[in-house]
Amino acid sequence: MNAPIMMQAAGMPARANIDDTILIVGHGSREDSGNREIRDFTDAWRARRPDWRIELCFIEFAAPELNAALLAAARGSRRVLVVPLILNAAGHVKMEIPEAVEQARAANPQAEILLAPHLGASDPVLAVLRRRLRGAMAELDMPDPTTTGVVLLGRGSSDRGANGEMAKMARWLLEEGDHELVDLAFTGITWPRLEKVVQRQVLLGMRQVVVLPYYLYTGTLMQRIHRQVEHLRGQYPQVRFACTAHFGFEKEIFALMDERVENLRAGVPDSRLVCDGCTFREIAHDLGHGHSHAHTHDHAPAQAGDHAHGHPHEHGHSHEQGHSHEHGHSHEPGHDHGHAGVPA
Repeated sequence: MNAPIMMQAAGMPARANIDDTILIVGHGSREDSGNREIRDFTDAWRARRPDWRIELCFIEFAAPELNAALLAAARGSRRVLVVPLILNAAGHVKMEIPEAVEQARAANPQAEILLAPHLGASDPVLAVLRRRLRGAMAELDMPDPTTTGVVLLGRGSSDRGANGEMAKMARWLLEEGDHELVDLAFTGITWPRLEKVVQRQVLLGMRQVVVLPYYLYTGTLMQRIHRQVEHLRGQYPQVRFACTAHFGFEKEIFALMDERVENLRAGVPDSRLVCDGCTFREIAHDLGHGHSHAHTHDHAPAQAGDHAHGHPHEHGHSHEQGHSHEHGHSHEPGHDHGHAGVPA
């Protein structure tokens, strides 16, 4: 099948002989409103960067699918810059996206495929959180940071590195503000959960609580969070609650995506995902941890120099089995994946 046909099959416009294709990788959601928001983000980024060819794919739940989109992009351009639109690095970022990249490299050796890191814990993301926190405080009757607890609420993962990135952001919020209590909570997979953290904050005398969801786009989990906050309002009528929205369209997110692309193009050190070409990931895969949602496990040979680090990060794949759900591995509602900041 030729490149234009493949591009159309993957939901991409049929344009040949393009030097660079920038491929956004979103997680995908069971709730289509989350997928629509990522498509809207893609359109907005294209409008900001009309000289760039920007395409979109999803890991699961939505089309175009990651593997097909990568193959189409590699066949239709000289270079593909893969940019995950994901906050924290757990199984999808560390294992599944690199697997798909290796497949595309093996099938299209004429194309250069570069994989950027996820968005991660950073000052731009901190700036978004601080602005959201200030807005929430302005809504409270008693905007006193000394009596207002803050809860940074993320998705949760079996990967301690992903959870650690959220812990870093919670600590930065504490150090950059006047609040005496900034806690971390998770919607699934790991602990503590929102209800327990709020209970502790109330016992410590907090009269207001601000919940900051650490999510880029809407989805079933964002809907669940707002229901949980409503339940907490009834449980603690003496406490005033504020809950902010997800933050995927903030200017800092566009700037981070711009930076990922420019750094890949310039060959900036550390501009590529550290797990790209990782032999430790291959070992984890052989042991049964992690898989591609397309169930295609062909791997290209590791390139010399692809992976030259001591591998201090975790590769725990976050398709939980036995955590926060009562079934094995399926994609039914209620199945939590360990990647904070993506829609479910």
